This record gives sequence, C-alpha cells and structure tokens, in this order.
Amino acid sequence: MIFKKDNLRLGLLLGLVAPIISLVIYYFVKFYPLYTVGDFFFFLRTNKSQITAVSVPCLVLNIALFTFYINSHRDNTAKGIFAATLIYAILALLFKFI
Repeated sequence: MIFKKDNLRLGLLLGLVAPIISLVIYYFVKFYPLYTVGDFFFFLRTNKSQITAVSVPCLVLNIALFTFYINSHRDNTAKGIFAATLIYAILALLFKFI
C-alpha cells in the first residue's frame, strides 16, 4: 500500500494535499450555507486576520499525518509532511502580512 512507504516525495505530496482537503472540509462545516466558494476566498482576502483562524485548523490533518508517520518509524515521509507544513505556515503568514 502507498501509505506504508517511507519516501520524502510521498510525505511532500501528503503534506501538500492534506491541508487542501482540510480547507474543503472547513469550508463546508463553517461557511457553506452562508458563502459560496468565491465569497469565502473574498472574505479571506479582505479579512486578513481570519487567515490564521482558517489555516491552523487546515494544518491539523498534517499534524495527525506527521504523528502517524513518526510513530510508525517512517521518518523520511514524516520529514516531507513537516516540510510541507512549514511551507503552508510561512505562506499563511506572508498572505496575512502582505
């Protein structure tokens, strides 16, 4: 199975895709009845203080994946997930302050 591999590329892929999946789930749980997807992104663009409030829950899935791969001694995959998490966190901070 693909999730049993210990591969840096797999970790990067998982780390980049998981927050997107989390963002979709977050949108449907918190914003779906009130906002369309376009309105949701416009809301984030105009309310920069909310970027952190949205990005932190979206990175929770990465934390769970990272913990799973560390505990199963697949360190290369965990490194990739950690690197992707750092990329997302830095981008969120840049979007918030720029």
